[in-house]
Amino acid sequence: MVESSQHNLPARMRVSKSLPMISYILVLALYFSFYTITPISSHSLQDGFIKCLHKNTYVDFPLDKTFFTPERNASTFIEVIESTAQNSRFLTKSLPKPSFIFKPIHESHVQASIICSKKLRIHLRVRSGGHDFEGVSYVSQIETSFLLLDLSKLRKIKVNIEDNSAWVQAGATLGELYYRGQFLGGKGTLIEVMNKGFPELGLTLKDCTEMSWIETILFNGEFPTNTPIKALLQVKSPFGKPSFKSKSDIVKEPIPVLGLKGIFKRMLQDQEQPASFLAWTPYGGAMAKVPESKIPFPHRNGTIFKILYNTDTEKKPTRHINWIRDLYSFMTPYVSSNPRQSYVNYRDLDLGKNTKNTKANYEKAQIWGTKYFKDNFERLVRIKSKVDPGNIFRHEQSIPTFPV
Repeated sequence: MVESSQHNLPARMRVSKSLPMISYILVLALYFSFYTITPISSHSLQDGFIKCLHKNTYVDFPLDKTFFTPERNASTFIEVIESTAQNSRFLTKSLPKPSFIFKPIHESHVQASIICSKKLRIHLRVRSGGHDFEGVSYVSQIETSFLLLDLSKLRKIKVNIEDNSAWVQAGATLGELYYRGQFLGGKGTLIEVMNKGFPELGLTLKDCTEMSWIETILFNGEFPTNTPIKALLQVKSPFGKPSFKSKSDIVKEPIPVLGLKGIFKRMLQDQEQPASFLAWTPYGGAMAKVPESKIPFPHRNGTIFKILYNTDTEKKPTRHINWIRDLYSFMTPYVSSNPRQSYVNYRDLDLGKNTKNTKANYEKAQIWGTKYFKDNFERLVRIKSKVDPGNIFRHEQSIPTFPV
């Protein structure tokens, strides 16, 4: 299994042969959203926001293509909310929706939105390509009124062949980036490797299907055979929007037979739900050569593989969420510990979440923060406390400030 080709990308991330130049401040920006209260009416707030934008950007923006409210056009508003939301579990009517949506078409619009949100005292959520397991980019469980800044129109990709690098805007999806293609090796090489490491499988050339790397993205994305690779450029998934709950683990030691039997037993218990699965992603190689403290992502040397637990929650959600939590609990002896580590891009609010009480947030965040970032969490908090001491940018699992 591989991750969906419709994942969102970090804002303006540089991709190259060498270590990606991702700073701690950039990571902070990915996980924070704007915190304020809204003391004025919805209509006056919207009008004030538009006027403020005009004053703070030199690039015009047509309202019919960039500004969406439920009052002006409810059906279009809902369509925009659902456009890049990848988990329909957070699209129910009971969950709070943004007061309005703004789609910037120029980078200066993003800057102006931050300025105006602060001036008008309205909470801001930022949504990029849509890879958001817990919906924190378009749903707020701690703010009753907020603005959604949808970056889906900022999706340019600039590739420099000479230095083997690319600049990718925040609204682009991995499908659009992967469209560039890549070569990994032929099936002849695979047979040699498998016969050396796993001769008992008896793998032959007839068992292998050779395809380009970009075609493997379609294959693992469960697209029909012979689907053109241009399908990766679709913003909307052809398979609709699943409703799901996910969790993750980092594995340091091989899982013994007893553990594997326990996994199979619990998977069979959920036969009613064929969409439940575990995806194991191998680590090591070049990833293990990078020091844990080099960038915020710490799962490096000593990591064998990562586990993604996933279950469909469209029907009987409570039952299936309880099932995945039980499986996660069972796996405790077989995965990393002190802390039990998780992958931040498979966000899991079961690990804990922030509240409006910023003094208590730091203590709570130490639990889930060290699971995602290990010792790098404290460095992220120090940077957050310096660049955003007022905790303006925040969401349910944003990096907190040190308590004052």
